[in-house]
Amino acid sequence: MPSSPILSALLQQMADAFGVENLPPMHWTGQGGLRSPFYVTELAAASMGFAAGLLTLYRQGKPTPVTTDCRLASFWFGMSLRPQGWQLPGLWDALAGDYAGRDGWIRLHTNAAPHRKAALAVLGAVSDRSALAERVRHRDCDELEAAVVAAGGCAATMRSPADWRVHPQGRAVAAEPLVRWHSRAATGAGPALPVPDPARPLRGVRILDLTRVLAGPVAGRFLAGFGAEVLRIDPPDWDEPGVIPEVTLGKRCARLDLRSTQGRETLLQLLSQADVLLHGYRPGALDALGLGETERHACNPDLIDVALDAYGWSGPWAGRRGFDSLVQMSSGLAALGMTHAGAERPVPLPVQALDHACGYLLAAAVLQGLRQCEQQGQVVQARLSLARTAQLLLAAGHDNRPEPLAPETAADRAPRIEQTDWGAAQRVRFPLTLAGCEVHWDYPACRLGSAAAQWSAQSPASRV
Repeated sequence: MPSSPILSALLQQMADAFGVENLPPMHWTGQGGLRSPFYVTELAAASMGFAAGLLTLYRQGKPTPVTTDCRLASFWFGMSLRPQGWQLPGLWDALAGDYAGRDGWIRLHTNAAPHRKAALAVLGAVSDRSALAERVRHRDCDELEAAVVAAGGCAATMRSPADWRVHPQGRAVAAEPLVRWHSRAATGAGPALPVPDPARPLRGVRILDLTRVLAGPVAGRFLAGFGAEVLRIDPPDWDEPGVIPEVTLGKRCARLDLRSTQGRETLLQLLSQADVLLHGYRPGALDALGLGETERHACNPDLIDVALDAYGWSGPWAGRRGFDSLVQMSSGLAALGMTHAGAERPVPLPVQALDHACGYLLAAAVLQGLRQCEQQGQVVQARLSLARTAQLLLAAGHDNRPEPLAPETAADRAPRIEQTDWGAAQRVRFPLTLAGCEVHWDYPACRLGSAAAQWSAQSPASRV
């Protein structure tokens, strides 16, 4: 598959959304694709290659060739970490998953304790999955979805693509661009951006990461691999054990209670010294914490602001909680997967491709913001969503018949041993090759809250 019309079309749509007219030369290697009627491997290769292309433009201001291994990109859209002598925790809570309702299928997302509590508040306390399935069986899916969401939980009815196209939120998402941009003139009052080093182009760029599973952390991991200082901030009680070893590579991770005065003051201090804010709060959530756009602008008027949400930035569901697996149910991906497989239950994508693709597009948006600040004196705000990324994949078609990926071998893994907080591990080799610029991460994967909520000792003045 190294080059295909679908891959080229996806790359061109990304370039159009970013206003990039001269992409670097793109080379594709690696055979096989993820098994799916959708073009998942093409999406993986295109989004990773596009982010790398913008990195070369930021680094040198001119196109420099990028080579993307499509096979390795497929692996990185799943899990890149290969533990040695220990096991990753499971990805899913025991009650999370798809359930048959009275009139269709619904997915309950219960990985976070508050979301599990909300689902059980609606459906009643149960001891196991079979008991929960019996409760769901007697409910209409749309009614149950609305009740769980109203209780503060996360759920999604399985809809067909046709149903989603006429749904009010589906129509709103279809009308949104892949990236919603806003820019203004820089004031010069914020920290000075470092001069890019061709070998380590993001060294000295400070990124405050307020994202959680999974797209935002993927973006931060990519940027950290090329030198960015990424400081991730989580609430005191948050955990996502199934993915933390995968996505904290290259970062320092701290905790702050943003509901407290001290926590907000510390965050604003961090923002005042940051170059980029990467966040995944629902629209209005930061405002409710006293950290809205007005407060952020007063703190750092030249802050590059890149954010994502689940269901888009307009329409009745703009503030709805959501995750990749739920958006797959809502948007028609799981229904089409079921139809193609001739299955009796929803068939999701083989990986959380919406999260990963959106993550690399978020990273690309950060790089576009850095370019515009450096070259045009413009401060960028960018908004992306999982639902709009799903539309990108759906529009590519669903008649894919990929050559299967050959089983992973030792040659697919990087030789370096990563000493994570959980034990030794290897990673699958990184799919991207950029001339004169080798990706590497300064920190191994770490536990949440393992670092102090502060930037490195290097001062902003010394980064110029």
